[in-house]
Amino acid sequence: MLRLIGNRIATSIPLLLIVTLIVFVLQAFVPGDAARTILGENANPQTVAALRDQLGLNEPLVSRYGDWLAGALRGDLGTSIISGVDVMSSLDTRLGVTLSLLVPSMLLSAVAGIALGFASAVRGGFLGRVIDVVSLLGFALPSFWIALLLVAALAERANLLPATGYTPFAESPGDWLRSIVLPVIALSLHGITAVAKQTRDSVAEVLEADYVRFLRANGVGTTSLLLRHVLRNAAIPVVTSLGLVSIGMLSGAVFIENVFVLPGLGTLATQATLDHDVPVILGVGVVLTLAVIVVNLLIDIAYGLLNPKVRAA
Repeated sequence: MLRLIGNRIATSIPLLLIVTLIVFVLQAFVPGDAARTILGENANPQTVAALRDQLGLNEPLVSRYGDWLAGALRGDLGTSIISGVDVMSSLDTRLGVTLSLLVPSMLLSAVAGIALGFASAVRGGFLGRVIDVVSLLGFALPSFWIALLLVAALAERANLLPATGYTPFAESPGDWLRSIVLPVIALSLHGITAVAKQTRDSVAEVLEADYVRFLRANGVGTTSLLLRHVLRNAAIPVVTSLGLVSIGMLSGAVFIENVFVLPGLGTLATQATLDHDVPVILGVGVVLTLAVIVVNLLIDIAYGLLNPKVRAA
């Protein structure tokens, strides 16, 4: 298990470098730059050129990326070109908001998805058909569109929950909960349906296995059979689905945060992209890539706990 974790961490280092390099190169091809953003579209070309030179934007891409990478290796992600604020400070301020959205969404997707899928596989019939229909809808409908429907129905018409804004937990736990209910529902709906569908298919397949019939014939209780044998053996595909759903939520959070005006990493990345604020864009990219690495590491650990062959390998 330790070797498995060590290998995953070792392969994550080149991934970080590749992601940051790709982001750095791609942003160079986007029309406009930070100097034009600061001075405005009507600024004098000579003034823009002077500011570009002052900000170092005229230096070769390799040199600029090398300077950023050298600082990143020392734990310094640079300073925002637009605001002059340290990137690490901006990330620290926004990370808590994004985690307040992602963690409940992942937990809700796991708990509700596994419960619905398990019940559907065991009971079958009408519930199974409902899960299939809802799963198709969950895959077909984008999260931001669902978010707009929730705002229109529950915030504007019913006036039950706030449409936008975020209240820190330290200020008011109740208002914090109310501010994340709609974003969490919008972000987790796809995850719930995906996990429910995978759980239903995996459990249904295990229920048809010969060893399950053998255990039933030998008088093993239904509860013990389902929880100790069926669910455990069906868990690996479900864990894989949960991992993919969690990674997908990282990109989905960008849209959801913008719809509900949450001051998280998603809105920070959107604004930084519009402003051509390269250090901030790279900082957000590093955090999101680390999140993907952590999710993949947790999946590997779960594989090892569920399957002894993985630990032995």
